[in-house]
Amino acid sequence: MSSSPNHASNASQNQIVNVALDVPLERLFDYLSGNLSLRIGQRVEVPFGNRKMVGIVMGFSQHSDYALDKLKTISRSFDDEPILDETTFRLMRFCADYYQYPFGQALLAILPARLRQLKPAPMLRIFAYRLSPEALKCAQLQQQIPARQVVQRKLLLALQEGEKTEAQLKQLSSVWQKALMALMAQGWVEKFEWQASAPTHFPLNAQTLNAEQQAAVTGVLAQLSQFQAFLLYGVTGSGKTEVYMQILQQVLQKPDSQALILVPEINLTPQLEARFRQRFPHIPLVTLHSHLSDGERLHHWHQAQTGRARIVIGTRLSVFTPMPKLAIIIVDEEHDASFKQQDSMRYHARDIALVRAQQANVPILLGSATPSLESWQNAETGKFKRMVLPQRAVENASLPSIYTLNTATLPLQNGLSQPLIQALKVRLERGEQSLLFINRRGYAPVLLCSACHWIAPCSRCSSRLVVHLKQGKLRCHHCGHEQSIVRQCPSCGNADLQVTGQGTQRLEETLVKLFPQAKIARVDRDTISRKDALSDLLDKVHAQEIDILVGTQILAKGHDFPNLTLVGVLDTDSALFSPDFRASERLFAQLMQVAGRAGRADKAGEVLIQTSFPEHPLFTALVQQDYANYASKLMEERAIASFPPYTFMALIRAEATQYRDVDAFLQLAYAQVRAQAKQVTCYPPMRAQMERLKGMERGQIVLQSQQRGALQKLLSQLIAPLRESKLASRVRWHVDVDPMEF
Repeated sequence: MSSSPNHASNASQNQIVNVALDVPLERLFDYLSGNLSLRIGQRVEVPFGNRKMVGIVMGFSQHSDYALDKLKTISRSFDDEPILDETTFRLMRFCADYYQYPFGQALLAILPARLRQLKPAPMLRIFAYRLSPEALKCAQLQQQIPARQVVQRKLLLALQEGEKTEAQLKQLSSVWQKALMALMAQGWVEKFEWQASAPTHFPLNAQTLNAEQQAAVTGVLAQLSQFQAFLLYGVTGSGKTEVYMQILQQVLQKPDSQALILVPEINLTPQLEARFRQRFPHIPLVTLHSHLSDGERLHHWHQAQTGRARIVIGTRLSVFTPMPKLAIIIVDEEHDASFKQQDSMRYHARDIALVRAQQANVPILLGSATPSLESWQNAETGKFKRMVLPQRAVENASLPSIYTLNTATLPLQNGLSQPLIQALKVRLERGEQSLLFINRRGYAPVLLCSACHWIAPCSRCSSRLVVHLKQGKLRCHHCGHEQSIVRQCPSCGNADLQVTGQGTQRLEETLVKLFPQAKIARVDRDTISRKDALSDLLDKVHAQEIDILVGTQILAKGHDFPNLTLVGVLDTDSALFSPDFRASERLFAQLMQVAGRAGRADKAGEVLIQTSFPEHPLFTALVQQDYANYASKLMEERAIASFPPYTFMALIRAEATQYRDVDAFLQLAYAQVRAQAKQVTCYPPMRAQMERLKGMERGQIVLQSQQRGALQKLLSQLIAPLRESKLASRVRWHVDVDPMEF
C-alpha cells in the first residue's frame, strides 16, 4: 500500500514511486524508481505478482508502509513526456469517487488500447493529399477528367479547396481509394505525411442566423472564459448545429483554443464531421469513436492530447480526452441514453462533461429538441441558462403535421393501415421520399406455436428470440445468442409454427409487394454492419435513389433529408406501459426525433403514428408538438412518486448462475444498508427487469435519497465491506449510480 504521494514532478534515484494500476483495488502501489528519471503522468512497466503491467506515475513518497527491500523496481518508462496531467487526474478522482469505482481501473480505461499494452505503441503515420504543381498550373483541371469518372472529379473538387487527409476523402465516396490512385497515376495529386497545422483563415460560408439563433450565439459568447451551463432547446431542424459552428468560429480565433463536441452514437459522427470540416477546412479536427482502428484512435487521441487538434468530435469516452487548451464543450442530443456507460465504470458522459467544464472554468452547451428531465429541471431552477429555438431554420420550412391513426378501429394489412398505405402511394407519385419507423429489427418479434402457444425463448436470457428469416436464424437482441429456426414445437411437436408481429425485414417484404416499382431500403444493425454501409446508404437517399426507408432508431436523429415528406410510425404502444419510469420520456423523445425527419426543407412534412391509444397524453402532446407542457406533466408525476430528478438513485446489482447466491449477497448488502442508512431509503432485494441475461440470474437493491451527498456517503461506507465478504466471491456485482436501466 502506498503512503500519501507528494507531487514533485521528478523522481530522484531509487525514490519511492506511487503508481496507479488497472486492478480492482482502491489504492496506489509503491515501487522503486531504480535508475529511471520519472515524471508524474508517465506510463511505466511494473512487475505485479507474476506478470507485468502498465501503470501511471501518480506521485513520489519519502516513506512506504512496506520495507524498502520488499518493494519491487519499475522495469521501464514508456514515455519521454507525461501523457496525463493533474487536470485529468482531478477529473478521474471525481469519477472514481462518485461512481464508486477503483481509481486505477478508471484512469487506465481512458487511454487508447495501444497505450495500455506492454509492447511499444508507435504513432500511426497519417497521410494527406494535395494537388500536384502540374494540377495547380492547369486552368481547366476538371475538363482533363472524363465526365463518367464522377468520383475522380469529386475528389479533385475537394482538393481544390485545400489538402485533405485520408479520413476526409473517405467521407466523399466508398470507392475513393481507386479514384485517388488513378489521379495520382495521372500526376494530378501527390501524397505527403500529414501534420496538424495552424488555421490560416475561416471560410465565409456561415449561414444568416434568425433572431433566436443569434441570441443563443451571443449568450454563449458573452460567457467565454468562465463556467456556465447552457441548455439549447430547439425544435428539430431549428439549426442547432449552425449555432454550434458560429460559436466555435469565435472561440477558435483565440490561438491554440480547443473545442470538444460529444455525440451519442457513432452513426452521427460522419455527418457532423463533414459539416465541421466544410466550415473549418483549415482547423485540425479529429474524431474519436469505436469504429477507428487502434492505430487511428491513438493518433487522433495524441493530436488532441498535444493540442494539435483544435476540434475533437467523439462519442461518450471522448469526454475524458486530455485537451490542454479546452475552451468549450458541446453535448449534442444531450438527452440520449447512449451517453450512459452500461458496464465497467457506469458514468454518464453528459454529467462528466458538466463536471469537466466546471473544473476547467469553460462554458458548456447542451443541445436537444427533447431535453432530459434532469436538464429541464436544472434550467427551471436556474442552474442552466435556457435558450429556445422555436422555429425551423430553413426559410419556408415548417414543423410537420402529426396525426394519429387509431389501429383499434382501422384494419391492418401486414401491420400497415390503409391511410398510411395511401400516404405512401401519394409520395411515390410526387417523387418524394418516405420513412417508416419501427423499433424492431428482424423479420418478426416471435416464433409462436399455434397449438400450445409456446414462444421461442432465449436459453440464456429471460427474453424471447427474434426471427431473422433471411439468415434462417432466431436471435436474442439482448445477449446475442442465436440458433437455427426450429421446424416443430419442442413443447408439443406441432409443425405449424407462425412468425408473429412486425419487424424491419417483414415490413420491407410487405412494402416490396405493395409497391413493386419503388426503391426500398432497410436500415438497421443487420444492414449497416459494414463500416461504410450507412454513409453509402445516406448518399443514395440524398441522390434520390431511395423512395422508402424502413428503419429503426438509427434513422431517428441527426439526419437531414430535404425530399423526405412522410414519416410513418408503427408499433410503439408497448412502451406506454413499461415498468421503467423513464419509458414515456424516452418514447416521446424518440418520436419527436423521428417526426423531425419530415419536411425539413421547403416541402411540407406529415407524420402518421399508428396506435391503439390515440387519446394517451403522450400522443396528445406529440400531435401538438408541445414538449414543454408534456415535460411539466412528467415532472409532476416524478415529484409525486419521488423519482429523479427530485431524488437520487443507485443500484447494487448482482448476478450468478444460481439466484440463491445473488439473493444471499443482496440480503447482506440490504442488512448493511439498513444498519447504516440515514436519509436514504433502501428497497428489499428483487429480481432485475431482465431476470436472466447471458446465462446469469440477476437481482438488485434500489437505494434512493433526496440528498445526493447522503447517498454518496452511504455508498462509500458500504463498498469496502461488501468487497471483503465471502459472499462477494460467488457473484459478479457492481454499483450503478444514477442508473438509466433497471
